[in-house]
Amino acid sequence: MGLPGFTVYAASKAAVRNFARGWTMELKDRKIRVNSMSPGPIETPALEKAGLTAEQAEQAAAQFASQVPLGRRGKPEEIAAVVVFLASDESSYITGVDLAVDGGMAQV
Repeated sequence: MGLPGFTVYAASKAAVRNFARGWTMELKDRKIRVNSMSPGPIETPALEKAGLTAEQAEQAAAQFASQVPLGRRGKPEEIAAVVVFLASDESSYITGVDLAVDGGMAQV
């Protein structure tokens, strides 16, 4: 999503997505699958470490949650479960995708 103040962040996500696309084609003959995962807002200490006051961090978290159709930020465990899935044989017919794990934030 194009958000003011997040241009470099968004560009880095796009770069990862395009690495996965290119590597998918480069590594297919070696039977190596390449996927990427794009998380949405996740409950981490990032807001507090960004120098925000507790009140500001709480307001920012609430703002993020209001943009997510599921109405909340994700949990680190939910992200980990997706990464484990993509690395497992359960996803053996998946390659070249960027899986959005964002509670629907950028999807609807």
